[in-house]
Amino acid sequence: MANNFIPESELIINPDGSIYHLNLLPEQLCDTIITVGDPDRVREVSKHFDHIDAQIQKREFLTHIGRIGQSQLMVISTGIGTDNIDICFNELDALANIDFNTRTANSTHKKLNFIRIGTSGCLDPRLPLDTHLVSRFGIGLEGLLLFYERAVSSDEAALLADFQLFINQNDIALPITPTVAAAGQNLLCKFADFQQGITLTATGFYAPQARQLRAKSLFCKGLDYFNQFEYQHYRISNLEMETAAIYGLANLLGHEAISLNALVANRALATFSQNPQKAVEALIIKVLERL
Repeated sequence: MANNFIPESELIINPDGSIYHLNLLPEQLCDTIITVGDPDRVREVSKHFDHIDAQIQKREFLTHIGRIGQSQLMVISTGIGTDNIDICFNELDALANIDFNTRTANSTHKKLNFIRIGTSGCLDPRLPLDTHLVSRFGIGLEGLLLFYERAVSSDEAALLADFQLFINQNDIALPITPTVAAAGQNLLCKFADFQQGITLTATGFYAPQARQLRAKSLFCKGLDYFNQFEYQHYRISNLEMETAAIYGLANLLGHEAISLNALVANRALATFSQNPQKAVEALIIKVLERL
């Protein structure tokens, strides 16, 4: 494309000048963005704002923009899964780094900070229910990052090599090629006192996470072995549906991201939190205190 012009079919702008799916205007974007899966959880975050300046919704993407003290931030629901992360993160980056009038990339890159607040299933029987965990790495078992041209760090490459060796040694059949992406180091420092681990990101909630109702999963053996994997003294601790894509796209687009998880189910022990809302609320408060 001449002069890096982005055509209408690739960057879709609504008649009011907002980005296609999120319905947000470039001037509404904040540098700090909290992401949650559930639209109802947006309100659970924004109720702690000193003031809510705007509320925008289109489809499953609900955004509240507000302030705590002198800090402006936004919280947005992504919906469930890495397909929605693909939409949300590309459009948020477009708001930050593309001129909608000329349809070309801005000459100066704007860096965003993404903080995911989510729930997750724990794979480590040693971790109590309702633990708050920060993901140092995400291992993707869902395929999104395979569609992108991306460089990986030496740490990411080493973890991926160790993980592939581990699944081969334990004869674990994966239906998809895994990917690895790391947390943003500056954001990781803000949550260094959290329990830390490696997070698996699945493409679905049932068979891809070894859940079986009436349909049989081919993934059950892996679930029994994964918590034994270790890299740099960190174990695979949990399993969810967004982290690897969040980290991969943030790194690829020049942003920072961190994924914070309330461990409300322990898959190894087949137990579930007695009060998951309390665990999530405590996590929200911790995050906002540090921002």
